[in-house]
Amino acid sequence: MAKDYILEKRKYVIGMAAVVIVFIYVFRLFDLQIMTDDYKKNADSNAFLNKIQYPSRGAIYDRNGKLLVFNQPAYDITFVPREVTQLDTLDLCRTLNITLEQFRKRMKDVKNRWMNPGYSKYTHQTFLTQLSAEECGVFQEKLFKFPGFYIQRRTIRQYTYNSAGHALGDIGEVSKKDIENDDYYIRGDYIGKQGIEKSYEKYLRGEKGVEILLRDAHGRIQGHYMDGKLDRPSIPGKNLTLGIDIELQMLGERLLQHKIGAIVAIEPATGEILCMVSSPTFDPHLMIGRQRGKNHRLLQMDKRKPLLNRAIMGAYPPGSTFKTAQALTFLQEGIIHEDYPSYPCAHGFNYGGLHVGCHGHASPLSLVPAIATSCNSYFCWGLFRMFGDKKYGSPQNAITVWKDHMVSQGFGYRLGTDLPGEQRGLIPNAKFYDKAYRGSWNGLTVISISIGQGEILATPLQIANLGATIANRGYFITPHIVKEIQDNELDSIYRTPRYPTIDREYYEEVVKGMRAAVDGSTGSATCRMAGAILPGVAVCGKTGTAQNRGKDHSVFMGFAPMDNPKIAIAVYVENGGFGATYGVPIGAMMMDQYLHGKLSPENEIRAEEFSNRVILYGDEER
Repeated sequence: MAKDYILEKRKYVIGMAAVVIVFIYVFRLFDLQIMTDDYKKNADSNAFLNKIQYPSRGAIYDRNGKLLVFNQPAYDITFVPREVTQLDTLDLCRTLNITLEQFRKRMKDVKNRWMNPGYSKYTHQTFLTQLSAEECGVFQEKLFKFPGFYIQRRTIRQYTYNSAGHALGDIGEVSKKDIENDDYYIRGDYIGKQGIEKSYEKYLRGEKGVEILLRDAHGRIQGHYMDGKLDRPSIPGKNLTLGIDIELQMLGERLLQHKIGAIVAIEPATGEILCMVSSPTFDPHLMIGRQRGKNHRLLQMDKRKPLLNRAIMGAYPPGSTFKTAQALTFLQEGIIHEDYPSYPCAHGFNYGGLHVGCHGHASPLSLVPAIATSCNSYFCWGLFRMFGDKKYGSPQNAITVWKDHMVSQGFGYRLGTDLPGEQRGLIPNAKFYDKAYRGSWNGLTVISISIGQGEILATPLQIANLGATIANRGYFITPHIVKEIQDNELDSIYRTPRYPTIDREYYEEVVKGMRAAVDGSTGSATCRMAGAILPGVAVCGKTGTAQNRGKDHSVFMGFAPMDNPKIAIAVYVENGGFGATYGVPIGAMMMDQYLHGKLSPENEIRAEEFSNRVILYGDEER
């Protein structure tokens, strides 16, 4: 009986094993025939060759039609792994001027499905990119010796000027993440990595085409399948016209040579960015070709951070330029009026044991001369009164109202410009100070924010936008680099005015103060040099001297002309000292260039002198 039981048990075991084996075979056949397309690719690759036709990338022009970025021919080397047989590796390496180690690494990377998710031994894989016509010519002559290798014609970017690298950006080979995020791309494709090239990638890249070529039994190309009826031509990318004036951009980069800082100029009526200078800068030609990666690493290692676009990524204390935003807020809230009150200034603001210093000038002052002379005491008194006003009930409520006005004027959050990497700056709120001071604070505790110091941080773009808002007497359009997209409309945010919470009538008082800062009509004038550099133009300006643990930063914000303004500008020079030292003259020369198309002879001499000035920066400040 025991023997029969064992035989019976074996029968079931063998039967179950047979069922499992059959199931495994069925599942594998299903997987091969239905779930994967490897066999289809194998069959197709024997008969067809799908050759991608890459589109030309859109060109980029400045606001005056000058060509900034264009395309030039380049060539990629691709290969179909299944077709590579009896390869003379050493000869291939010599022909392409690469090492055997580089060859092995590239082959390993291509077959790594984590790095190259679309890998298949039946389809084209990118081996080497961006060969010049000369390099490709050498390879073309010996191509017959390397079965399975092909030449793919592409284009790479070229630049007319050694300027505007931060704004223009660059392109590079797609990453694994890029491929996962958009199935348009395959390994070896190029994509915008920074600047406009990244922001407007989907307009600039165009659409790929394809040629379906027929092979014979030996893999030789016999022509187009169905006489090309199924071929799809590539569609070129869209051209872009920028708001940038390249001559103005180059002057700004010249003036900031040997310095660290930024210049942003905006056309107030449209929000178009006329220049965006960040110093130190870099030559955009370094970001093309096969040396891009090496050059990018060298720039990353530079302690002066030339890859950092300080115009939108640098968050700085705005200093006294921020007093104009304070004045507008105080006027709106009824804390101050046109001529009342006049606040005293005994070389600064004094209350109890607290002293905030100020330079010598007439006292007491009303609003317009307070802006013209950049009186610290006036704006300290204004903030102290607002945060202590009983109508708000508490400093927490008062700062909430104050913050809402500042945010509406473009501070504390990203403006939404069409470049990647924009920083938001900082406008502190009640929660911020409640945490810092355990709920026990008042206007005196945070008095430094009244003059754009303390916790206040803003980007040069935000400061320039404040100038544009005042120039427009109460509105701004989100600053943007791109002026026009071929056959397309700009996003509505770059066409729609944004209105701060300040009534239009109050802007006129601030404009008067900024004009008095230049023409000296109320006595002391902190921007007087702007009038000397631009005689006959009604310039309005406001200096800033932002405190720093080393030497103060030099800041200027202004616009011109006073009526029907054409340009608003912010200049920020790290460790430049007083606002009048670097900010004012640089800003005025930039205005001269834009308004008149060139510098006056006197200003050309002045520009040369400023471009040769060197500001030293210690490593401890970097």
